[in-house]
Amino acid sequence: MVVLHSYPDPDAISCAYTYQIISAEYGIEADILYTGEISHQQNLALVHLLGIDLGKYSPSTKLEKYQAAIFVDHQGTTVQELVAALEKAQVPLLLVVDHHEDQEGVEPEFSEIYKTGSTATIFANFLQQGVIDMDGGRKEHVTAATALLHGILTDTAEFARANSEDFQAAAYLSRFRDAELLEQIMNQARSKQAMEIIRRALGNRVVVENFSISGIGFLRSEDRDAIPEATDFLLTEENVHTAIVYGILTQEDSQEILMGSLRTTKLTLDPDDFIKEVFGKDADDNYFGGGKPSAGGFAVPVGFLSGEQSEEYQEMKWQVYDAQIRYKLFDKIGVERDVLGQSE
Repeated sequence: MVVLHSYPDPDAISCAYTYQIISAEYGIEADILYTGEISHQQNLALVHLLGIDLGKYSPSTKLEKYQAAIFVDHQGTTVQELVAALEKAQVPLLLVVDHHEDQEGVEPEFSEIYKTGSTATIFANFLQQGVIDMDGGRKEHVTAATALLHGILTDTAEFARANSEDFQAAAYLSRFRDAELLEQIMNQARSKQAMEIIRRALGNRVVVENFSISGIGFLRSEDRDAIPEATDFLLTEENVHTAIVYGILTQEDSQEILMGSLRTTKLTLDPDDFIKEVFGKDADDNYFGGGKPSAGGFAVPVGFLSGEQSEEYQEMKWQVYDAQIRYKLFDKIGVERDVLGQSE
């Protein structure tokens, strides 16, 4: 089985699908599982137009039938429940393929973890090295190439953050991709809810020391992908080199999790170090977040305080979490602020 991170993006989805077709060439069946939601319009278009089959994990999923698990584009930090379930079912972690910094949370038998613009770049390298014979006449190969190219484009901000490996991978994939289909996927419009969340982020932002920081309150789990969209939007403001947007997601089981996204154009700011230093680790010694060059994310379970007792209670809860996040961020940035984020 191939395990995606909690809210799969084009990079993760494309790599999982490519692993699936590689496995098929060697007579191995590989299901693709994810735990959260797919909500971004481009992600939905990628899955539907290319016909990629994804399964959603639930506690009732029979994991015992799998001989091994593969993680792509993550290292288990956002799917702790599934990691624990795999251990309980005695399903070994065979391989991790990722382009984020080493999170030190899992111990696979094999790993391909190194810095580049996208995990899709790593899989394109596998294909280029001949792990399977790519054939432009085979639908599944065209699908994989198109999906991987989309993964590279989205994770490198359409090559703005790409390195030479990303360009080389894209050049190789372009020989097999469906250009018309890729254009359809890339040109999906933003949803109304995503626009509303961007509006909220813009209205709530505080700009200090070239950082734009915005708490957007509560949102549905299916709107999670709007957080990085809003972060990208805030980064376009003049004199802002780093944007951070966060909110509390209400999940299907009524549990809540505070999630945030960071984007930066500052070359000397390491998102992985920044997020790890600000948010630290949980009781199991796992970091609440991490990143890669120019981007990162964090997720902090609300736990015991989860639930909507009343609007008044929910508002008090948000004020506490918002104040704590701002306090930690301002402290890291070196700005003197009170707990509500106002200048002293």
